Amino acid sequence: MSTKQSSPLGTIPRRDFVKLAAGAAVAAAGVVFKPLEAWGANRLEPLPSGIKVSLQISGEASDEDLQFAQQLGVEYVNIPSGGNKATLENFVRLKQRVAAAGLKVWNIGNSNVHNMPEVTLNLPGRDAKIEEYKSYLRNLAKAGIFYTTYAHMGNGIWSSEREHTRGGAPARAFDMDKNPKGYWVGKVFEGPLTHGRKFTPEELWENYTYFIKQVVPVAEEVGMRIGIHPDDPPVPELGGIPRCIFGNFDGYLRALEIANSPNIGVCLCAGTWMEGGKHTGKDVFDAARAFAKMDKLWKIHFRNVSGPIPRFVETFVDNGYTDMLQLMKTLHEVDFRGAVIADHVPGMVGGPRVGWAYSIGYIKALLTAVRAGPT
Repeated sequence: MSTKQSSPLGTIPRRDFVKLAAGAAVAAAGVVFKPLEAWGANRLEPLPSGIKVSLQISGEASDEDLQFAQQLGVEYVNIPSGGNKATLENFVRLKQRVAAAGLKVWNIGNSNVHNMPEVTLNLPGRDAKIEEYKSYLRNLAKAGIFYTTYAHMGNGIWSSEREHTRGGAPARAFDMDKNPKGYWVGKVFEGPLTHGRKFTPEELWENYTYFIKQVVPVAEEVGMRIGIHPDDPPVPELGGIPRCIFGNFDGYLRALEIANSPNIGVCLCAGTWMEGGKHTGKDVFDAARAFAKMDKLWKIHFRNVSGPIPRFVETFVDNGYTDMLQLMKTLHEVDFRGAVIADHVPGMVGGPRVGWAYSIGYIKALLTAVRAGPT
């Protein structure tokens, strides 16, 4: 594919042309970001070209984990952490283990500060949690890791009882008629009001603004990209908590405008976006195009679901209602330079790694196909 694009301004690199088009689209939406020159010396460097395929591994980055990644032929891994493992010393240890295996770390998560009701809902302990999050960003940077995913859900990821997808594979499900609940790191959030009252959209926006205005200076100081994950599922309200910010495209636009920083962007969980259906305001293809054109798209959770809310089952990547080849083509066309990972993989006969191998293999095949172009 050519990297040049003809325009009235002459021949310019395709990525620069994409950004110019993005500027017009964002301006039309009424969003005004801080001028690039105002970011000064801390402006982010572009990511290296090409779509990266990454594998989620265990928090220990065991020898088997790393060998499995090598066998799959991925270049990057994502690693969870939390509890007393979310330390600079552990981040450095994990990065060194991964490097010794000839691999790279895309991100190391931290469940302690990934979903924080204290922050999202302005509960006791909010300022302490924000300080913990800022320390986490600084520790990641000291370890040489410059991307992290953040989620802003006040009462967890919601699911009903597990169901089955193709071939009887067990999979996460959500059905509004089957008493779904919110879950996060051992906590269970049950309706009708998970925190004793209804919260207003205005409260949620105020709380987000309070948080992000403190986080942005640290992210810019250390050069950290923060990709914000959509609310899962993006039901307009769950347990009395509106999902008005990261449950739809317009909410994302407003949130990015408030952050007003090159360091705040999007982890587009494709499956979550598909869950939302019409509630998101754009389909997953148009959302990916829009966020990529803003240079805000840094990570993709590449998964599929059976259909949009009010009910869905997470399926194999080739077995949902969305054409994943078309999504990979879209990412290729917009010069996406972040990481694509398999996520929420259904169980398969033979053990957990069988499902991950299937998903990664499928993703790599799609990427090979779109790079080859029409035949």
